[in-house]
Amino acid sequence: MRLSRKFWTVLLPLAVSACATWSTTTVKPAKSAELVQETPAAAPQATPDPVAAPAPAPPAETAAPATPATTIVDGVLVSENDVTDKPYKVLGDIKVTVRKTTIFNADPTRAQVDEKLRKQAKKMGADAVVLVRYGTVGIGLTSWGVLDGQGRAVKFD
Repeated sequence: MRLSRKFWTVLLPLAVSACATWSTTTVKPAKSAELVQETPAAAPQATPDPVAAPAPAPPAETAAPATPATTIVDGVLVSENDVTDKPYKVLGDIKVTVRKTTIFNADPTRAQVDEKLRKQAKKMGADAVVLVRYGTVGIGLTSWGVLDGQGRAVKFD
């Protein structure tokens, strides 16, 4: 039995896409204007006015502010915030995509995106990935789940 070329054209991409989760990365080099980040000057502290009325007490049920995740693994910091306590050089912007290729795989997670960002940053010689942003899990043309992430690779001075 000889299978047609059309059959193989359809079957081969489907078979390859069903193997496992894979990812892609893109690195955008830094512009010369972004090479050094200056440490911001400290804001002046307000002194209390002895004549003014005391500030009202906060409500009893205040929720703790949500702090974005910051993790250090293998010596590379991954943070959703910028690092303001030490100067750094921008090495470039990193974009990664984590995909699940079958309906039976688990959805891609932020931890998987962080790991891909960390690996790419380590290849570039970066100490940290800052200003990390995540997309939402969606279905792609060749996969059952896609999660994008991007951040800025930096080297501390």
